[in-house]
Amino acid sequence: MPLSLRAAYRERLQRGDLRPDADQEAAIEALARLESDLNEAGEGSGFSFFRKPKAARGVYLWGPVGRGKSMVMDLFFETAPVAKKRRAHFYAFMAEVHGLIDDWRKGDAAARRKQFGQHKGDDPIPPVASLVAAQARLLCFDELQVSDIADAMILGRLFEALFAEGVTLVCTSNRPPQDLYKDGLNRQLFTPFIDLLQQKLQVVAVKGPMDFRLDRLRGARTYLTPIKDETLRAFDALWIDMLEGAPEAPASLEVLGRKLVFKRACGGFLRAGFDELCAAALGPQDYLAVAQRFHTLFLEGLPRLTVDKRNEARRLVMLIDELYEASAKLIVLAAAEPDDLYPAGDGAFEFERTASRLQEMRSQGYLEKARE
Repeated sequence: MPLSLRAAYRERLQRGDLRPDADQEAAIEALARLESDLNEAGEGSGFSFFRKPKAARGVYLWGPVGRGKSMVMDLFFETAPVAKKRRAHFYAFMAEVHGLIDDWRKGDAAARRKQFGQHKGDDPIPPVASLVAAQARLLCFDELQVSDIADAMILGRLFEALFAEGVTLVCTSNRPPQDLYKDGLNRQLFTPFIDLLQQKLQVVAVKGPMDFRLDRLRGARTYLTPIKDETLRAFDALWIDMLEGAPEAPASLEVLGRKLVFKRACGGFLRAGFDELCAAALGPQDYLAVAQRFHTLFLEGLPRLTVDKRNEARRLVMLIDELYEASAKLIVLAAAEPDDLYPAGDGAFEFERTASRLQEMRSQGYLEKARE
C-alpha cells in the first residue's frame, strides 16, 4: 500500500534527508487535507457521461526559493491518490496552452475534431480546457509566475474553465497571489484571476529562515576546474542535489519570433553547454531572456578561448553580463580559471571584466544576494 503524504514526509525526516521546518510542516498539513479530500471523493466519484467531476480545493504554496516548496509538492504528487495527474513547470504549461489555442484557431473542423474531440465555436478556451482536463484531473504547477501579458489576459478564463471541468490545482510560486503580475500592463483585467485563486486554493506561506538550496551551495564549489572526471562528477552531483528529485524536461523560450530550445531544465534551473549558448548565433536579447527565465544556470564545457574563438568569447561576455545584472546564480565547469579563459586576442581587454564577474559570482557574498 502506498505511503500517505504524512508518512512519506516523516520517513524522509527520519532518514535525515530533510530537517524539521515548521513552514514545510504547515504545507504538508494543507496537502494532507487535500489528499484526504481526494481519497474521499474517490477516483471515479462524479465521473459519468452526464456529470462532470467537482474540483477539490487545491493548495497554493508561496515563499522564497530554497524553502522546500517544490520538494513538498513533488512528495504530494508522488502519493496523491489520482491516476490522471500531471506535474509541469508553469512556463512550459502556458507555452503548450498558447500552442493549443493556435491549433484551434487555425484548424478546420476535421483537424479540431481529431485533436480536441469537438469542432464548433470560435472561443478556443473551452476546448483547450476540456482537452487538458481529459488528460489530468490533478495539475501540479511549479513556479507559477506571470510576466507575459498574453498569459495574463487568458489565465482567468482558462482556470475558471479548468475548475469547471473538475481539475484540482496545486502550485508553487515565489509570490503570494495578490502580487502576481504586479505592475503589469492592464493589471486590472488580471485581478479576477487572483480572486479566483484565493477562492479555489488554500494559500500557505513557506518562507522559513533556512534557504536549503543556498545552504548546499555554500558548502559546494560553484566554479569547477579543470574539466576531468572528478569535477564532472561534482558538477553532476550538485545539479542532482539542487533539483531535489524533480524531473528534467526540455524548455523553450520565444525571442523576437524565434524559439530557443534547451534540452535540460527544471523549473528555474537550466543546464547547458558552452557550445549550446555561445557557439550558436545568439545575441543580447536571447541572453536577456535566459537570465529572466532561469534563476540558476549550470554552464558546462567552458573551454580556454583563443583568437579564432573571438565570437564565442564575445557571446560569453554578453551572457555573463545578463546573468550578473539579473543576479542569477551560476555554476561552471571550465577548463581554466576565469583569468586564464581568454588572456589574448580581439576583445581580451573587455573580457577582463567578464573574468572579474566570474570570480565574483563564485563568491559567498554574491550567492547571498543572488535573486530568488
